[in-house]
Amino acid sequence: MEDALISVALDVQVMSSDPGALDPDGMAAEGGAEARNNDEPNDASCYLHVFELYETQSNFYMIRKNRSQRSWRLLKIGRLRASELNICQESTTYTESECKELLNRIHEENKSTGGLKFVTNCYGIVGFVKFLGPYYMLLITEREEIGALFGHTIYAITKSKFIALPNSSVQSNMANSREERRYKKLFCTVDITQGFFFSYSYSIMQSLQKNICEEKTGQMLYESMFIWNEFLTHEIHSRLKSTLWTVYLVYGFFKQVKLSIHGKDFWLTLIARRSQHCAGTRYLKRGVDEDGNVANDVETEQIIFKDIPGEIPTFVSSIVQNRGSIPLFWSQETSKLNLKPDIILNKDKGYEATKLHFDNLAERYGKPIVILNLIKSEEKKPRESILRSEFASAVKYVDKNLSEDSHLKFIHWDLHKHYRSKAKNVLTMLVEVAACTLRLTNFFYCEMAPALRYESDLRWPTFVMDDAGDQSSNNICSSSTTDKDDVDMLENGSQENMDSDISGSETKTIAVSNGGLCSVKSLRCQKGVLRTNCIDCLDRTNIAQYAYGLVALGHQLHALKLSPCPSIPLDATLADHLMTYYEKMGDTLSLQYGGSTAHNKIFSERRGQCKATIRCQELLRTFQRYYSNAFTDVDKQAAIDLFLGRFQPQLDKPAIWEHCGVGKSGHAFTNEISRHTAMVPHGQHFADSADSYLYNDWYSNFLDFESILSSQSFLEGEMNDRSTSNSAVESLSTQSTADGRSNEASSDLAENGSITEGDQVIEEQPHDTVQTASTWNKFPDSFAQWVDHGEALYR
Repeated sequence: MEDALISVALDVQVMSSDPGALDPDGMAAEGGAEARNNDEPNDASCYLHVFELYETQSNFYMIRKNRSQRSWRLLKIGRLRASELNICQESTTYTESECKELLNRIHEENKSTGGLKFVTNCYGIVGFVKFLGPYYMLLITEREEIGALFGHTIYAITKSKFIALPNSSVQSNMANSREERRYKKLFCTVDITQGFFFSYSYSIMQSLQKNICEEKTGQMLYESMFIWNEFLTHEIHSRLKSTLWTVYLVYGFFKQVKLSIHGKDFWLTLIARRSQHCAGTRYLKRGVDEDGNVANDVETEQIIFKDIPGEIPTFVSSIVQNRGSIPLFWSQETSKLNLKPDIILNKDKGYEATKLHFDNLAERYGKPIVILNLIKSEEKKPRESILRSEFASAVKYVDKNLSEDSHLKFIHWDLHKHYRSKAKNVLTMLVEVAACTLRLTNFFYCEMAPALRYESDLRWPTFVMDDAGDQSSNNICSSSTTDKDDVDMLENGSQENMDSDISGSETKTIAVSNGGLCSVKSLRCQKGVLRTNCIDCLDRTNIAQYAYGLVALGHQLHALKLSPCPSIPLDATLADHLMTYYEKMGDTLSLQYGGSTAHNKIFSERRGQCKATIRCQELLRTFQRYYSNAFTDVDKQAAIDLFLGRFQPQLDKPAIWEHCGVGKSGHAFTNEISRHTAMVPHGQHFADSADSYLYNDWYSNFLDFESILSSQSFLEGEMNDRSTSNSAVESLSTQSTADGRSNEASSDLAENGSITEGDQVIEEQPHDTVQTASTWNKFPDSFAQWVDHGEALYR
C-alpha cells in the first residue's frame, strides 16, 4: 500500500505555468493537536479530490476519495434526532469497488423508505450550526483556484449549500418557526463566497515564516485567531478527533500575480488575514476588549518567490505587518444624523488590556513592536486627538514594566495634517519611516535545495529537532549575523553588492518528512512587526502599509537576486503596480469593516486623476460608508456574532435582535467574549474637551524625525513625487490609436518591469474627466459641507 501511495504522488507531479508544479487538489489529514494524535499515520497521503453526499430517510452518507480513487472513506450523519448531532466516521478504508458495494447494500436496506439518493458533490464541510431547532450543515459545493503556494493550491468558495440534518418526519415545530427562519436568514447573510479562502494542504492561516521555521515535524499547526469557522467545526472535531472532512476558512484578501523586473519573472502574493476575535463592523467594534484583542485586527503578508515553471520555488521571501484598532477602551455611538460621532473614551488606569495586546503581538511576531500611529494630533473639536494623547500615555506606562531592549517603539505622525500642507511628499516620508522600521524587524528569506517529496507533505521543507533538542529552524533563524545597517534604503539608486541583503548566511542540512534530506540556506528571519493604525485602520493605514510593502519588496527582490539594488523608486512602474494591489486589498478590507471602498485620495493623485474626479469618488464613498454604518451594520454585526458563536440562541433567552435591535440602529450583541467598550465602567465622554490634548504633528521615542525631514533623500523624494504626478498625467493623455494603450506607458513597462495576468499587459485607462465633473456638479454645496466637516445632516 505504501509503495502504491508513493507512485501516486509521483504520477501527479505535472508541469504547470502556475506558481509551483504540484496541484494537490485535496485535504491534509492533520489539523488540531488532538486530531493529529488520533488520525491514522498514512492518511496524510490520501489527498481528497471530491466529496459525495448521499441521503436515506435515517442518515446522510458522505464519501471521501483521494485523487487516485484508491482510497475511500465514509462519514455517517444521523437524521433521526431533531436537535442532536449524531456523527461518526467509519474506521475502514475502502477500495472503489468495496465502496460501491457498500452503497448498493445501503440502498437495498432502505428501499422501503425511498432508498439511497444522491444529494450533491461538495469540496468540504464548513461546519455545523444549531439555532433553536435542528442542526444544519454548511457545505462547499463549488470552488475556484485563486493561487498556489509551493505546490499547494489556494481556493475561494463560489457556491455553498445549507442543509438541515433531520428528515422532515422528525423535525419539530421549532424548525419552521418564525424565529428559526429569521436566524437562518441572518446566518446566511455572512456570504462565504466573498473574501473567504482556504487550502487543503497549506496552513494559509499562518505566515510563511511560521510554516517553515516554527512548526514541529509532521504537524500542521495554525493560528486559530484567523480561522473564521473554528466555532462551526468545533463539534465535529471534538467528536471525530479528526479534521479529514472540514476545511479552515480564512477571511480577508488573497491576490497572486506574476510580475517581471529586469526581464526576470517572479510571483507576488498579497494576503490579508482578518482576526475572528473582536470582529465586526466599524462603529460597533472599536478599541480593545478585556483579553487584549482589538477590532479590525488584520495580518498582512507579502510573499515573493522566483517563477520557475514546473518546479517548486527554492528562493522564497516574506514580510508580515499588522493593523488594528487603537488598543484602548473607546467607542462611538452610531448616528443617523452625525457623520462623525463623538468618541467615548473609557480610561483604564492600569492599561491591562493594552498590555495584553502588546504581549500577544510580541508572542506572535517577536520583538521589537513598532507602532505607527497616524491619527490627528490637532482638531478644532477634539476627537482623534483624545485617543492620540491616551495612546501615548498607555505606551509610556507599558514600557515602565519592560526591559529597555523590549520597549515599544512608538511613532506618531499626523498624516492628515502633513498631507494638507505638503501633499506631494507624504509617500516619500512614509517610505523613509518604513526603511527605518525594516532595519529593526528585518524580513524572512530562505534558500533551499529541493529533495524528493510526497505530494502529501503538508509543507516543504519540514525542520526537525537537532541534537541539542531545539528546532533546527529556530537555530537557523537566530544564527543570522546580518547587520541592521545592511537593510538600507538606497534612495539615490546607486548599485550595492548583491549579497548585502543576504549576508551572514549559514547552510544547514535538514530532514524532510518523507525521509529525504534538504539543504537549506536560511539567510534571515523577521523578528518583530510594524503595527499601523489610524482611527479606522482603513484609509491612512493602507497607504502606510503600501509604503512598507514597497520598501520590503525592494529588499526581497534584491535577496532573491532579481534586482541589483534593494530599492524601488516611487516613480517606477513596479511601484505603481504594487500600489494597485495594495489599493485593491484596502478596498476589500474597507468594505468588510467600514461598508465602503477605501478613501484612496493619495493613490488617485499619483495616477494623475483630476480633482473633480477624486472629490466625486470621495463623496460617494463617504456617503456609502455613512449609509452602511447608520442603517445596515447592526444586522451585519449580529450575523457575524452568530457565525462566530459569540451569540448562541437559546429558547429561554432573549433573541439576538432583542439584544441589539436588528433592523434598527443601535449596538450589536456583545458578551464576555466580544465585549463592547461602553460596558467598561467609569466612562468619560469627551465631546468638547479643552486643548490639553493638542500635540506636535509628529513624535517618536526612537526615531529622529528632524533628520528624516531634512535629509537629502527626502528632498529627492519630493522631486520624484512631482515628476511622477506629471508623468502620470502625460501617460494618461497619450493614447495609441492602434490598440488603445499608452505608448509612453508601454515603453516604461519594457524598461522598468511589467505585470501580466495570463497574456495580457495591464495598464491604467484614462478617466472621463468631463463626465465626472458634471456628475460632481449635481451635489449641492450643503452636502459637500456635510461630508467635509461632519456636521449633522439635519439641523
